[in-house]
Amino acid sequence: MGKAPATLTAPPVDYEAAYNNRERVPGHPEILKRWREDSARVIDARRPETVEYGPGERQKMEWFDAGSGAPTAIFMHGGYWQALDRAWFAWVAPALLEHGISVVIPGYDLAPAVKVGAIIGQMRRATELVRDRTGKRPLVFGHSVGGHMAAAMLSEGRARAALAISGVFDIEPLIHTSLNQALGLDAVTARALSPIHWPAPNGGAPGGRALDCWVGGAESNEFIRQSRSMAAEWGGKGADTHVEVLDGLDHFTILDPLADKDSGMVKRLVTLATAE
Repeated sequence: MGKAPATLTAPPVDYEAAYNNRERVPGHPEILKRWREDSARVIDARRPETVEYGPGERQKMEWFDAGSGAPTAIFMHGGYWQALDRAWFAWVAPALLEHGISVVIPGYDLAPAVKVGAIIGQMRRATELVRDRTGKRPLVFGHSVGGHMAAAMLSEGRARAALAISGVFDIEPLIHTSLNQALGLDAVTARALSPIHWPAPNGGAPGGRALDCWVGGAESNEFIRQSRSMAAEWGGKGADTHVEVLDGLDHFTILDPLADKDSGMVKRLVTLATAE
């Protein structure tokens, strides 16, 4: 008798290649430069109010007010909790302002000076300040680990809805990358801080139950898997989840639709911000 065929096993995931987006997208410096320059122009033209939500220079937010009673959306930026700040992202505000949505862009302290759990706590305080000031739960949306924190705010009932753009909802894979040099995550902490394992909003929580997961079709398979897995996990627990894969967009260009008031992403944000 012949030998049984060998069992094929999937190759191990190269987490460094999958999650190190600056290496994956060689053109990212020009994109980041555009974000910063566009944001400077928006701040100069719109003159947002700078609001302190905690001690320190980074615990402030830029508040672009669309008028009394307007719905409010909070944008939480990415950078793997170790890069960028609120000054890079003012450019996301004008398209939503044209739809009558106020936009708040908080900064936060960065690793390794602070731990990931502390940064999530800062976003809690920022979100609660917005809620206290407006009298309503805000929509939260964010990019990369900002999408992670947006989902966290929804899980805890602090937000009316969340839209995560290229979210990282299970952060355990980051342990196996160079990104963890600053984050200092171990398996227990990473699992505890991963919202894919947190309670899903299912109508019993005081907040909303809608989570959108948008991701670029040109991103790594891991980022696409993260969005699909999160939507499946929370959707199976009663949340209203939706996945949108935008063909041809990478981890940086996935934000481009936020500059277009007529894009599908902006229209979806308006729907989530204004739905009863």
